[in-house]
Amino acid sequence: MIQDVGWLSLLPPLLAIGLALVARQVILALLLGVWFGALVLTGWNPLAALMLVADDLLVTALADRSHAAIILFSLTLGGMVGILARSGASEGVVNALAKRVTNRRRGQLATTLMGTAIFFDDYANSLLVGNTMRPLTDTLRISREKLAYIVDSTAAPIATVAVVSTWVGFEIGLIQDAMARVQSGGSAYLFFLSSLPYNFYPFLTLFFAYMIGATGRDFGAMRRAETRAYRTGELLRPGAQPATDTSELASVTSDQGPASPWLAALPILSVILITIVGLWWNGRASLIAAGTSGFGLRDVLNAADSMSVLMWASLGGALIAGVLVYGARRLDLRATVDAWLDGAKAMLIAMVILVLAWSLGDVCHRLGTGPWLVEVSRGVLSPHLLPAITFLLASLVSFSTGTSWGTMAILIPIIYPLAAALAAAGDPSAVDGASVVMASTSAVLAGAVFGDHCSPISDTTILSSMASGSDHVDHVRTQLPYAMSVSAVAVVFGYLPAGFGVSPWISLAAGVAVLSIVLRVFGVRAEEDPAGRKF
Repeated sequence: MIQDVGWLSLLPPLLAIGLALVARQVILALLLGVWFGALVLTGWNPLAALMLVADDLLVTALADRSHAAIILFSLTLGGMVGILARSGASEGVVNALAKRVTNRRRGQLATTLMGTAIFFDDYANSLLVGNTMRPLTDTLRISREKLAYIVDSTAAPIATVAVVSTWVGFEIGLIQDAMARVQSGGSAYLFFLSSLPYNFYPFLTLFFAYMIGATGRDFGAMRRAETRAYRTGELLRPGAQPATDTSELASVTSDQGPASPWLAALPILSVILITIVGLWWNGRASLIAAGTSGFGLRDVLNAADSMSVLMWASLGGALIAGVLVYGARRLDLRATVDAWLDGAKAMLIAMVILVLAWSLGDVCHRLGTGPWLVEVSRGVLSPHLLPAITFLLASLVSFSTGTSWGTMAILIPIIYPLAAALAAAGDPSAVDGASVVMASTSAVLAGAVFGDHCSPISDTTILSSMASGSDHVDHVRTQLPYAMSVSAVAVVFGYLPAGFGVSPWISLAAGVAVLSIVLRVFGVRAEEDPAGRKF
């Protein structure tokens, strides 16, 4: 049951986010945010609020099927990483990559490229890229904060604009429902493809990640983190609490030296292959069972149960890793099981953070945080400003609730009909009604990604910290200036001009140019101090 508490609905997420950023104690901050939300729900009864947290909110977060699947997926994949570490397979991958990836810039570019290649799902992207590349980036003295940034910047941003991904099926389903409500006709998939150039934030985020890797330049908190890692070899800030206990993984390194890199490559490739084939097989089976015929790839992805498929992939990858290292006589059966358990235990901190973040999201839902933000914004929507305001509104909802998909589900049924009504009415203030519809709809998707990208309570942000072995709050603090810079460029050079009918291709080109200038002017290489002296 959703309660109407007005502006109070915004306080729990703001309290949690603020405390996390200031005190750098994310678990305590999330717990206090959940408790404060429960306090509002129970009529300001502290004891009842504590009981609500203990026997309802936390239990509900764990009982949700998709949440349980994410936890099991993460633990299973973490166990696979533990097997690869103890067998020496991870060390073998590092040695093989080190022959080509010989410096920090190449290491960052290789990580960004891998993140772009795993475009079909953001969870699989985060966990595979972070865990696979972390040993290599550690040897190159790339900070854990930078690794987490690259992982986070190539997870949701690529998944939301990929022609084929678990995200696209969900997004197109929402667009299809919105089109049906206003009886606009046409194909939702073709509309999605046509609106892709208006996804300014995801595309510019991907470009910025590549640009940072290619130039080796950083600014703000990330520059300090990179300089620390390069000069001292300290991959984490002194006193940091990594979301993954990488000391567990470090303690299971092989006594036999590095193994063949194929012992690691084959399980990782199997996870990717099982996910791709599984999405197709599961979605197709669901459509056939429902009596649907003449379906295409979009329909298959929309019908697939991605959580089930990810479970198949992680379990398959872990089993293949175990069989391979046992067959290669790198580990016996007992050592393989122990290595899997050590890898799974390394994920404990992140799992606690995830459960608390989901509980906070449930609190926001019960308090009506998202609908309240939408309602108070209705009065400032106008044709020219609709795309820009939509992006900002989606960003705020996503940042406050920590869910991009929930933000899309809230806003697309509202924004699409509003933009379509302007186009149908031929409002002279809207230069091009069709472009306003596409830009506004894409602004929902992009804003949801931006808010999710920045929010400390977002599951993908947490998973990025976990897979990279970064302190979660440090990841958010170092990433925020980059995400804010890209979002500002996306609004000023993308969504504002789109409301006046400017071509999205011109906006994208302008955004790329501006971000290049920003990085050139403010960015500093870790190899140089502020005066330019080489180290």
